[in-house]
Amino acid sequence: MRVYHFTCSRYGLEALRKRRLKVSRIQSLNDPFEFLAVSLTESNLRQALLNVKRDLAQTKGLICFSETWRSPLMWAHYAADHTGVCLGFDIPDDRVHAVKYVARRDDPPPPKDMLTQEFAQGLFLKKFSHWKYEQEYRAVVALSDCQKDDGLYFVPFSDELALRQVIVGSESKFQREDIESAVGGIRDVEMFKARPAFRTFRIVRQQRKDLW
Repeated sequence: MRVYHFTCSRYGLEALRKRRLKVSRIQSLNDPFEFLAVSLTESNLRQALLNVKRDLAQTKGLICFSETWRSPLMWAHYAADHTGVCLGFDIPDDRVHAVKYVARRDDPPPPKDMLTQEFAQGLFLKKFSHWKYEQEYRAVVALSDCQKDDGLYFVPFSDELALRQVIVGSESKFQREDIESAVGGIRDVEMFKARPAFRTFRIVRQQRKDLW
């Protein structure tokens, strides 16, 4: 399926040049309720779940995508106020999973002796409904399979992370030559600039060639 990864101009250009995406570490995600979409009123279960989260963070990471590139909120929040880029990738359907958005937290997790990693990993796909605008898909990756560089983890572009589009934000200073140089020899990559629509609250493709 086609999914989209938003980033600022600096890291977007670096991702293109180095042919890789940065993996998000579990403990540094921007939602304090990540992995905690269950009732945690019982202190022993709360601690058990936090321990499992901590353990998983040592071996797993996430790459976060959106179902669409047309959301002005995503451009504002994740592409540095429309100055960054959005990268479109084709990924096998079984490698990415849709996030489920919920209005309330579930019942308490199972007893700690039944708190399996399978149950725990499922919690990475639940978020509070206010995040629904992200239309998020996630890939859970093993850190041991990633490239490591200066303490950070990366997944290289491949047939299972195939770059297909580079969409430049409406406020970006990038010239077409900047993107073409960074993309280099990657084949079958569509490149264009985005702009706010004239009739709706959507981001659309800039059709005027003289503007990019």
